[in-house]
Amino acid sequence: MNPFSATGPVRRSAAAARARLEPSLLAVTAAALTAGGVAWAVGAGGLADLWWGLGTVAAFVPAVGWVVAALRRGRAGVDLLAVLALGGTLAVGEYLAGALIALMLATGRTLEAAARRRASHDVRALVERAPRTARRVTDAGVRTVPLAEVAVGDLLVVGPGEVVPVDGRLVSATAVLDESVLTGEAVQVERARDEAVRSGVINAGGAFELRSTATEQDSAYAEIVRLARQAGAESAPVVRLADRYAAWFLPLSLAVAGVAWLLSGSAVRAVAVLVVATPCPLLLAAPVAIVSGLSRASRLGVVVRGGGALETLSRARTLLLDKTGTLTGGRPRVLDVAAAPGWKPAQVLRLAAALDQYSPHVLAHAIVDAARERGLVLPVASNVTEDPGRGASGTVDGHRGSIGRIDTAGAVPSWAAGVENRALLDGAAVAWLTVDGQAAGAVLLRDPIRSDAPRTLRHLRTAGVERIMMLTGDRAEPAHEVAAVLGLDGVRAELTPADKVAVVRAERDRAVTVMVGDGVNDAPALAAADVGVAMGAHGSTASSEAADIVLTTDRVDRLADAVTIAGRARRIAVQSALGGMLMSLAAMAAAAAGLLPPAAGALLQEGIDVAVILNALRALRVDQAARPALAPAAEALIHRFTAEHDDLQDVLEAVRAAADRLSDSSGPQALAAVEETHRLLTERLLPHEYAEEHELYPALAPALGGPEATATMSRAHTEIERLSRRVATHLRLAHARGGLEADQLDDLRSCLYGLHTVLRLHFSQEEESYFSLAP
Repeated sequence: MNPFSATGPVRRSAAAARARLEPSLLAVTAAALTAGGVAWAVGAGGLADLWWGLGTVAAFVPAVGWVVAALRRGRAGVDLLAVLALGGTLAVGEYLAGALIALMLATGRTLEAAARRRASHDVRALVERAPRTARRVTDAGVRTVPLAEVAVGDLLVVGPGEVVPVDGRLVSATAVLDESVLTGEAVQVERARDEAVRSGVINAGGAFELRSTATEQDSAYAEIVRLARQAGAESAPVVRLADRYAAWFLPLSLAVAGVAWLLSGSAVRAVAVLVVATPCPLLLAAPVAIVSGLSRASRLGVVVRGGGALETLSRARTLLLDKTGTLTGGRPRVLDVAAAPGWKPAQVLRLAAALDQYSPHVLAHAIVDAARERGLVLPVASNVTEDPGRGASGTVDGHRGSIGRIDTAGAVPSWAAGVENRALLDGAAVAWLTVDGQAAGAVLLRDPIRSDAPRTLRHLRTAGVERIMMLTGDRAEPAHEVAAVLGLDGVRAELTPADKVAVVRAERDRAVTVMVGDGVNDAPALAAADVGVAMGAHGSTASSEAADIVLTTDRVDRLADAVTIAGRARRIAVQSALGGMLMSLAAMAAAAAGLLPPAAGALLQEGIDVAVILNALRALRVDQAARPALAPAAEALIHRFTAEHDDLQDVLEAVRAAADRLSDSSGPQALAAVEETHRLLTERLLPHEYAEEHELYPALAPALGGPEATATMSRAHTEIERLSRRVATHLRLAHARGGLEADQLDDLRSCLYGLHTVLRLHFSQEEESYFSLAP
């Protein structure tokens, strides 16, 4: 079967008709109840009964169909009791009670309809993105042929920006590929001759030739589509909360009605029992609590596709997370800027950004963004050319420069060797800047961990998640580093989409499992999980289509909020259902004893319904325990200091660069670097720390429970100031002695490296603990 074939029109029509049934029934029953109420108000009792009877019949007919279908599957749920109650009210002429039951049945079914209809188009985006043709090289030239005609061994041409149509091996010398659709990693990769290239990846460089090693159906991209379809089909339907309670409430109600009829000989008494036993707390109150939770979640940017997904989320015990775009930002950012002797980091970044401002490369965008965030004015570069896989080159300020890859296989200066070592240790990519043929500096880039990720994982564990693992297509080294920082329970790296699905299935066998991802490669795993969560703000359409929950804001901490909301909504739903059923049991006893006729029973049942629905609506309220409430002024301060952290990155780089310079020499250049660092500390960093201490922390204290909550951060401010004073003392000694003495070097170097470490840790702590609180 072709994995890209479409569903037939007959099946689509039937699905569309089923999708319209519940909303249509809700509209009909609501209209009938309203029309009957108007007729009764003007004294037309007969007309009112007619309208109410029509509404009861309108619900009775499809309800019988639902019950028959459920019985064929070996399940008897809450709808069976509703059918008996509807039929009983028609038999004894209690039309108002029947209309009310009909409305509640229709409302409950409508609210839960999304839980029965997982996204029917969960692979639509995958299919739409799939190539339909390929360009095949023949003796007569290059011909465009249908993808189904491509055979193993065909020579194909893939142009710039095109999707690789089938798996193959590279015939051209090199190819630059965007493999994020398969691995999730935004960094482009370079493949050499004879290396394998998988279908679905994008040609991010020049045109290349490919020798096909698989047909359309056997290629990697087709496998992703098949996995998504198979996983979605295998996902078990959610059992409604109402049906679980109906398993014991239904036979009990029927038994009480039967005993009442046998003992009294009155069918009316049995109907009265069924009327008050009508499970309105199950039909309406429980869904109201769940839908209130859905509404509350949507206000935070969490779109839940149905009440069943929210119920399941509340019972989740295992969480599987993709790395790129979920635990990390999904885009590389400048980690550090290294400068050769005689250059400053700001100069390096400025020239690199000037050359890269016309490049579409993802690393180029990161370099340009970093330069603009730091307020650097970028000169206009001329004669700019870009060699795919190597980088950009051009003329800036009269000098010929390039940014990208250089050959570092031979002898390299010590500063460049240090850059390579740090890139290896930090799992960073390196963009080298050359000016007039000489290496002038380097920009290190890495996809950083989201500042809200640590807080999110702590809240998830508090909410009941017991096991958190990371699944990624990335290399093992950066994956394990992220896992260590976040304290994850496990990490699986270098996974294909099929591998991710296998892990999800294995975890589902142990506990209710949630999978979070954002890429096309995550779509099959999202569909295979009990609950799939997509990062929809910048994620792929395919992952959003395959997911049960979509985070529309680019904040992973909303997932923790969603779990908390789901748990609270489910607890309230259970309270409403159990409380309402206990009250109904008391009313059933009264009806069985002949103390409660059907009409009075219907009114009493409505009173019970109102009580449990009001309780269910508590799920709309904000749970302050999940997230501290910030005053608008505090939020404004958080945004201000977040921007200042970005602006101060060059100060942190200067501190480290000065320490590195002291390792090379203690001459005038090293002293000048320390003096420049001290100036930056005095003019920019210390005023920032002072403002945080006296403006931000007092504003946050009320939301965090008092000034003690910020005490450890205040201690860090003290340490930063102490180390800065120590550097100033060394400078005074150096000026008095005419230069840096040997007895100063070790301590001054330790001060600078220590200051750099404390600042990085302090910035990370503030961003995680405080800055992530603001939306």
